[in-house]
Amino acid sequence: MLFGTMRINSSNHLEIGGRDVSELIKDHGSPLYVYDETHIEDMIDVFQNNFKSELFLARVAYASKAFLTKAMVELLTKKGMSLDCVSGGEMYTASMAGFNMSRTIIHGNNKSKEELEMCFDLNTGYIVIDNIYELEQVIEIGNRRKQKMKTLVRVNPGIEAHTHEYIITAKLTSKFGESIFDKDILGKIVELYKGNEYISLSGFHCHIGSQVFKTNPFVETIEVMTNFIKEIEDTYNIKTPTLNIGGGFGVYYVDGDQPVVVSNLLKELITKAEEVIKTKGITLKELIIEPGRSIVSNAGTTLYEIGHKKETYGGKDYVFVNGGMTDNIRPALYQAEYSADVATNMNGKKTGDWTVAGKLCESGDLLIRSTSLQDFQSGDILAIYTTGAYNYSMASNYNRILKPAVVFVKNGQSRVVVKRETYKDLIRNDI
Repeated sequence: MLFGTMRINSSNHLEIGGRDVSELIKDHGSPLYVYDETHIEDMIDVFQNNFKSELFLARVAYASKAFLTKAMVELLTKKGMSLDCVSGGEMYTASMAGFNMSRTIIHGNNKSKEELEMCFDLNTGYIVIDNIYELEQVIEIGNRRKQKMKTLVRVNPGIEAHTHEYIITAKLTSKFGESIFDKDILGKIVELYKGNEYISLSGFHCHIGSQVFKTNPFVETIEVMTNFIKEIEDTYNIKTPTLNIGGGFGVYYVDGDQPVVVSNLLKELITKAEEVIKTKGITLKELIIEPGRSIVSNAGTTLYEIGHKKETYGGKDYVFVNGGMTDNIRPALYQAEYSADVATNMNGKKTGDWTVAGKLCESGDLLIRSTSLQDFQSGDILAIYTTGAYNYSMASNYNRILKPAVVFVKNGQSRVVVKRETYKDLIRNDI
């Protein structure tokens, strides 16, 4: 499936953003992460244009863990987005790119003291409190610095998201947040806030999981969370006007994936939130969502050069590429699936049952376990689609492999937003 500005040109090559992939490889080398800038902008527009309400502020915060560079931050700034960060490194990147840090939401189940101090230094918008021990730290910092900070408390609503076990985050055994059913710990948390002039409880955050293909779990999340908020407000005589329901909207990777239509999902969420405001009388003034993968995943394509093929005695046929698990760990980490084409023979008939393997010294270095492909020769370009989320973010130097460059393409132009690593980069911090 082709996304965004992708098309097959007269040379039978894949073209992205008006650039032939063979020219991109010639200009920037391979492997190469390619991002369709227009497609990213279009997806941001879908979220912002459909997540609106006259009853409350509806805010879209990009989940930076999916993909973050200074160029991405600049694009988010241009589009007026908010930003979800989970580390000091992400906060630093955003601040160095000139982002308005009051529009950031800082997550993490074990933030370091340095990261918490950094939140105060940068005047971040919200700190999401994961547990009572972290709240005690934040209160200590606020009191010592005599500096105000808004916070949200992360809770687990116990909603089942039908996705991979590693990316379910709202189970009652999750490492993230506190259960909405643990009245004792929640009571202690609320009591800590009372009377503190610097640290305020603005509301609650939850996230049910990632790559969720159904609307119902998100709608149910609003129902469950607003019931919880109503109970908290009535029990403790407080107002918690902000609800953040996270992200996790599924995207297409391979045949069989059936993601919901994002615009329809967003409208359903708004309708549900407006309904509960009217029927339950809760003080909801701000509803936040945190899409990441659903904004950048289909905009990203990784280009590889094909080395050669191997037909094994055991019957498995391999096609080898000049990258692997260092630029895409997801298949090895949680069996993620991808689709691919020989990008220099797009109209060719697909045949065979190929395993796309990388060059790393691991038997598990497999990018695609089974796929048909067009005819190919050594030196042809293989395009693996939907690599815009988590591939660059999770890239490593295992086997001392260099990380690829990242380019943005738009209107027939390409620009490097992350330089290709060099061997000197590998030993830069060695002593």
